[in-house]
Amino acid sequence: MTTTTTAEQLSATTLLRFATAGSVDDGKSTLVGRLLHDSKSVLTDQLEAVEHASRNRGQEAPDLALLTDGLRAEREQGITIDVAYRYFATPRRRFILADTPGHVQYTRNMVTGASTAELAVVLVDARNGVVEQTRRHAAVAALLRVPHVVLAVNKMDLVEYAEPVFAAIAEEFTAYAASLGVPEITAIPISALAGDNVVEPSAHMDWYGGPTVLEHLETVPVSHDLTGCHARFPVQYVIRPQTAEHPDYRGYAGQIAAGVFRVGESVTVLPSGRTSTIEGIDLLGDSVDVAWAPQSVTLRLADDIDVSRGDLIAPVGDAPAVTQDVEATVCHVADEPLTVGRRVLLKHTTRTVKAIVKDIPSRLTLDDLSQHPAPGKLVANDIGRVVVRTAEPLALDAYADSRRTGSFLLIDPADGTTLSAGMAGASFAAAEEPPAADDDAEWDF
Repeated sequence: MTTTTTAEQLSATTLLRFATAGSVDDGKSTLVGRLLHDSKSVLTDQLEAVEHASRNRGQEAPDLALLTDGLRAEREQGITIDVAYRYFATPRRRFILADTPGHVQYTRNMVTGASTAELAVVLVDARNGVVEQTRRHAAVAALLRVPHVVLAVNKMDLVEYAEPVFAAIAEEFTAYAASLGVPEITAIPISALAGDNVVEPSAHMDWYGGPTVLEHLETVPVSHDLTGCHARFPVQYVIRPQTAEHPDYRGYAGQIAAGVFRVGESVTVLPSGRTSTIEGIDLLGDSVDVAWAPQSVTLRLADDIDVSRGDLIAPVGDAPAVTQDVEATVCHVADEPLTVGRRVLLKHTTRTVKAIVKDIPSRLTLDDLSQHPAPGKLVANDIGRVVVRTAEPLALDAYADSRRTGSFLLIDPADGTTLSAGMAGASFAAAEEPPAADDDAEWDF
């Protein structure tokens, strides 16, 4: 009975994806370990293993950072290198946590971890305040359009829990993040090592009346409801059984990326632009009248038109623009540089097309948000603006409108290696689009 009740409770709760970031030694892994430990989300054998490893290192108390730093190199150096994913739940909400590295050379890892996050926790050492890496992580969160950012001012025990120290750091960070277009910033003073304001309220900071980290994570509005977005359906597979039972069945299967689709609704198929009407929607073997994101369904259209994998179905009158010239911000994740003239594959939802990097107008310096014009190439961990020309038209939304249909990957056609992660449209919410690049008369597509 207990197991059944717990499963029912979990199925009724919402899911929050969040990422942690911060400079080296700011205490990210300790915060995550404390969060897991104090919320009773650590198995007994895991805790015993951490206690054993801590004793071997001469530590009296268990080092909770070891709960997330799983690589041997991470434990030896006391740093986070790779993204560590953790899954836990409370009676109020389920969580997928991405503990991301703090080093500059692992910026690409933070981009990976925060790309699907609805909230980012940025840690700051109370003794050091807002540093260069803090601004870098805030900029990455703004680039990825993470809707909620938490500033966790850690190690308050080392500054005698002084309110003026916290207030000064919170004011500086909030002004900076707001200038990048971050819509919501919440500052919380904590001590991950001592457990102050992580799960339980601190007895040492009676001047702070806000939520603990866990309380905020449990109550922050989950604003990733995709049903209110522009309806988008990338076609993944065409179903044609051609059996005696279903001789004329033709369905288009996939996962609804955003919005709601209804039987009888007029839709257009992109990039061809052909129109039809939704004749039926099949969900888990049953016919339904309405389906919404992120359900996986099969759409049946009234007209027998050419639809294949990679096409995008959208409502008539609310369809994205079709283009072969993609202007975007990319984070380069490969060790091999991305250069002008490089031939790549561009993967957008279920569609993969050939493309050429037409221009790299600028590289972003995250320290001060300045633009380095015409860098010629992007190397690993660089973030820059690119113009890509595709061999076939793409139905691409702006990343600001849809993180799902506004994102894409650039792939090496030789070996399938991911080169860059791209976000179509403007870099920051408050930023203006750079001028369009001149047309290349010698373009061979």
